[in-house]
Amino acid sequence: MTTALVVDDSHFMRTVISDILENGGVDVIDTAANGKQAVKKVEELDPDVVTMDVEMPEMNGIEAVEAITDRHPTPILMLSALTTEDADATLEAMEKGAVDTFAKPGGTISTELSGHSEELVAAVEDVAAADPTAGHDVQQSAPAASTPAVDAEYVDHPTLLVGASTGGPNVVESILNALPREADFRVLVVQHMPDQFTSRFAKRLDQTSEYDIKEAADGDRISGGEGLVARGDYHMQVSGYSNGRLRVRLDQSERRHSVRPAIDVTMESAAERVTDPLVAVVLTGMGTDGADGIRAVKDAGGATFAQDEATSAVFGIPERAIETGCVDEVLPADRLTEAITDSIRRSS
Repeated sequence: MTTALVVDDSHFMRTVISDILENGGVDVIDTAANGKQAVKKVEELDPDVVTMDVEMPEMNGIEAVEAITDRHPTPILMLSALTTEDADATLEAMEKGAVDTFAKPGGTISTELSGHSEELVAAVEDVAAADPTAGHDVQQSAPAASTPAVDAEYVDHPTLLVGASTGGPNVVESILNALPREADFRVLVVQHMPDQFTSRFAKRLDQTSEYDIKEAADGDRISGGEGLVARGDYHMQVSGYSNGRLRVRLDQSERRHSVRPAIDVTMESAAERVTDPLVAVVLTGMGTDGADGIRAVKDAGGATFAQDEATSAVFGIPERAIETGCVDEVLPADRLTEAITDSIRRSS
């Protein structure tokens, strides 16, 4: 049975979360009212997973995540309110070592959480299965753009498709941070993430990469050097492609693999409509989403990559894609950008 430590400064929320997890078959071995208590109890009790609040007295969730990751690495699920401040803090916590996030419906003191019991239990179980030391402090190898210009001639109008889930934000950020602007990719990112978080994630990617990245809106068009992050709770389909310009459509059609946005929806539609070079990469995450998309891109003549097990917090998504036989290379996170750019270099 999975063991959990529940951390929240609200006694009410500690009780609600604990009851949900216990009823879902998770053994809540203790609770903590702040980050300082959490760090001590993780070392004493060695739980399989920690649910971590963001704003707490004495030591907040970000500080607690950093301390736990340094002292006693343990899978951590951030439970955050649906606010801009909490979204920013949660992304920072994930950078410090948290594996994933779950948005509390209804605010910090959430009376609506019980209506999402199954989803919370599933999220806790998924995070408990993660490797808390994988995928953090990812340092990409020098991007291809650092080589002499004569060696960095790329094909025209390439499109990069990136799919990730549990543990993915850090790896996505590291790939785009190292992606050379000269490669002139059109970039589409599908990161399984609550809908209140994808706009903040897109802004973070925009700030850390040379590409102009934003959260996708229905009907958006992008050209080289631009990118879109699929909006939470919306599938992102490539609806048109002409003269190097790509158009997307967002919809709330049926979930696929129980998720929306789905990696497969974006990759399959891109494979169907984009006539210029395609590159697809699937990263850490739970589930099977992305396997069909990788197959579609490969069938369309595109290059395909998957993150390796050693650097994946959860190897489910890459493993399922690899099993299709349609992945060109399986690589550690810090070698993916180099492989992506190499795949679109012009032959000398």
